Amino acid sequence: MSSAPDLSPIADADWPEAVADLLPGFAGQLNVYRTMAHGPDLLRAWAPLRQHVVKDTALGPARSEVVILRTGHALGSPYEWAHHVVRARACGLSDRRIAALRGPVEAMEPEDALIAGAVDELFGRKALSRDTQARLTALVGVQGMLDLIATVGFYSVLGYLLNSAGTPIDHDIAEALERDPLEG
Repeated sequence: MSSAPDLSPIADADWPEAVADLLPGFAGQLNVYRTMAHGPDLLRAWAPLRQHVVKDTALGPARSEVVILRTGHALGSPYEWAHHVVRARACGLSDRRIAALRGPVEAMEPEDALIAGAVDELFGRKALSRDTQARLTALVGVQGMLDLIATVGFYSVLGYLLNSAGTPIDHDIAEALERDPLEG
């Protein structure tokens, strides 16, 4: 029986030539993409979807973080949770609001409850109910609803990769949370 591959984040010196052009950009900034670089074709294909889901989403930054945090929590991904606590704070989410995303939707603000409930439906039912689709469309439009579904899928892939590889939380994120732990 062969042993599992070492999927540790790839250092600059060992970076694959096939994606050398991505190293100075997003791919070299985070351990998740340094881990994904073990599959250079996947990393290259990932870049355009990342641009849309992370940067150009119709959800906007704060709602996107609600989706990502609930997804990271559902996946049991310490990496995604830690990184997005820091990002959510930067978007103006309070620690109370962030912490609530780990709990029951009934304890959340109404908008967060709708969004987190939609994430839960995708994990539990594998689809959004017609009622949830209507409520999300009223809140964020059809594009926002589709972006929510895509965000859950995108971050699920990352969560599976991170959990399987045991990717460590980036040093700056770990330090930030050590200095300022999540309250609530």
